[in-house]
Parts: sequence; structure tokens; C-alpha cells
Amino acid sequence: MEQIIEQFPVVLKALNIGFLQTLKLFFVTLIGAFPLGLVIAFGSMSRFKPLSVATKLIVWVIRGTPLMIQLLIIYYFPGLVLHHPIWGGGETGRFLAASVSFILNYACYFSEIYRGGIQGVPVGQKEAGLVLGMTKTQIFYHVTLLQMIKRIVPPMSNEIITLVKDTSLARIIALQEVIWAGQAFMKGSQGISGAIWPLFFTAVYYLIFNGILTVLLGRLEKKLDYFK
Repeated sequence: MEQIIEQFPVVLKALNIGFLQTLKLFFVTLIGAFPLGLVIAFGSMSRFKPLSVATKLIVWVIRGTPLMIQLLIIYYFPGLVLHHPIWGGGETGRFLAASVSFILNYACYFSEIYRGGIQGVPVGQKEAGLVLGMTKTQIFYHVTLLQMIKRIVPPMSNEIITLVKDTSLARIIALQEVIWAGQAFMKGSQGISGAIWPLFFTAVYYLIFNGILTVLLGRLEKKLDYFK
């Protein structure tokens, strides 16, 4: 116990640095995946058959393969196969590759949620908008979009919570997120080796962050209750 107390400041500092990397990856993924997912949803619903087929094929491939494999391919394929490394070296390159992988992956999942929300709005409401002289753009923003948001909040909340935990997969390309930081003390980091307790302690970071997100998303869902 005395040894743990002595090691705690060093471990806590390393875990905090790792968790900041986790937070960066989380927020960058959301910022990129939210709008890209909507674009992909429009592509899959397009009346232009080649576009909708190509979009659905991409979504099928991304959703049907593990995110870990996608991370490895996106990070290593340009350098090992094409002999043209595009990510550069160091932590910055790994973070960029991880961000692209996560954004593409989650955008495809979000696109299906968007599509379900848009198609779930009764057709009669869209027809009523046309009767009132509204354009298709006005109908989307003033009728469809508002109701879609209400419908997609619960499934989006689940995906966002899953994203928090999925960020740990980035360690497969040696991105030094919070679990990487905790695991490093087992192998020997900053004079500490064979310590497994920092790895278990990383769970506290996920629990606290997921708890905060759960409360915030729950409040958002309650605020949208007036669409019932």
C-alpha cells in the first residue's frame, strides 16, 4: 500500500495526459462524424442510383468490419503497401490516422441513425408542408429536422457512450491514450514496472466521463419531449 501511495502522483500525471488524448480523439470524432454522417445519409437516400448504391456499399463495408482493422489499414497501408507514408511520424501522425478512422467509422453508423430518423417522419407532414407552399428545403429544416432530432437522440446517445470506450482501440497503433498510459506501468514506465493497478484505475476515468455524458444526454432528451 505504501508503494502505491508513493507511485500515485506519477501514475496520476501519466493517466491525466493519456485521458486528455482520449478526450481529444472523442471530440474530434464527434465534430467530424456528425456532419459527415448526414452527408452519407443523404447519399444513401439519393434517387441517383449509382450514388446511393456506392454509398450503401461503403456503409456496409465500414459497419461490417472491425474498427481495429480499419485503424491498422488506414495507418499502415499508405506506408507499407503504397510506400508513401502520409501520416508522418510521432504522436501527431498516429492521432491524425486515428481521427480519420474514427470519423469514417462513426459517420457510417450515424448515417443509418439519421436515415431512420428522416424516414420515420410521417409523409403526411411533408405533404402538408407542400400544400402550405413551403419549399423542400423549408420542409426539411422546419418540419423534418426538428422531429428527426427528437427521434435520433436515444440511439445517438448509445453510440456516443460507445465511442468513449472505443477510443481505447487507438492504442493498437500506439496512440498514447489513457489505457496505453496505464498499461505502460506494467511494462516499465518512469521507473515503475510490474504495476497492474494503474490499468484498473483507468476504468474510473471512463466511468466518470460516461456518467457526465449520460446526465447531459438525458437532459437533452427531456428538453425535446415537447415534440411528442
